[in-house]
Amino acid sequence: MLDQRAKILLKTLVERYIADGLPVGSRTLSKAAGLELSPATIRNVMSDLEDLGLIVSPHTSAGRVPTPRGYRLFVDTMLTTSGARMEEESQRLGAMREQLQPDQPRRVIANAAHLLSNLSQFVGVVTSPRHGAVFHQIEFLRLGERRILLILVASDGDVQNRVLHTAQDYTPSQLTEASNFLNSHYSGRTIEAVRELLHNETEHLRSEITTLMQAAVQFGSDAASAESEQVVIAGERNLLGVQDFGADMGSLRKMFDLFEQKTLLMRLLDGSCRAEGVRIYIGGESGVIPIEELSVVSSPYVVDGQLVGTLGVIGPTRMAYDRMIQIVDITARLVGNALSQPK
Repeated sequence: MLDQRAKILLKTLVERYIADGLPVGSRTLSKAAGLELSPATIRNVMSDLEDLGLIVSPHTSAGRVPTPRGYRLFVDTMLTTSGARMEEESQRLGAMREQLQPDQPRRVIANAAHLLSNLSQFVGVVTSPRHGAVFHQIEFLRLGERRILLILVASDGDVQNRVLHTAQDYTPSQLTEASNFLNSHYSGRTIEAVRELLHNETEHLRSEITTLMQAAVQFGSDAASAESEQVVIAGERNLLGVQDFGADMGSLRKMFDLFEQKTLLMRLLDGSCRAEGVRIYIGGESGVIPIEELSVVSSPYVVDGQLVGTLGVIGPTRMAYDRMIQIVDITARLVGNALSQPK
């Protein structure tokens, strides 16, 4: 438990360090805090805060900087946001709403990651929506002998295609027959439901048509699986310009490994998707990403009333948390609205 004086000094120290990036000394703290305290008293309080693990003194400076534990206490109990700042961020994001037009979901996700990166000047991450793939339309187009273009249009407007190399040649009329059957009988159903229903229909269909349909269902299933595991990352190079990382090649190497492999990042974002509202992970406290110099501000986004994905900002622990919270929160609502538009 901290008394009011210690809380004010800690809050002031964190805010000054976030703003300036320099260790905060007793004299600077005395002026910024607006408290009538002697330098000796401030040094005593700073010593107490250091003993509690909330601040630390770098070897090269007499000033102090926050620890991840100090940032956590600051974020949980001291963080304030002005109404003017909230309005400013809302207007800035509102002006960029057109970047999230719901033409195709994958484009919305990619644009959202870049939007988060551009606004934060750190790394933007967005996971693709997790839901059962529902197809709206399937088409087969003959490209040549034993080569067919399969086009799958999902109910959310997403379009994917694959070239099929078949064991036999198909006529245009056979391809049309297969497309018409699938579209008339199964449009609006999930891929897995189509797989089950088609299994019961095979004995009533000609074998060559069945082969095409099974290929279409397998492609839809593969695409849905790949989509559910996708995380889009934008702005990794922004971290090269962050003062906190510039000279620490070891930390940079660990961070870029994280972005390249994505497995740990997906685990962290999956956990965020199961909770409502903005979540903040400081340093290695998530237990998933063991990088003390990184913080993650994340939020799930909602499509048609369901939590289906997560987005966020990854940057140094020395970040303007109040601003990142607003950027992430508003972007999550914009993405949810864009993906919930009538198709």
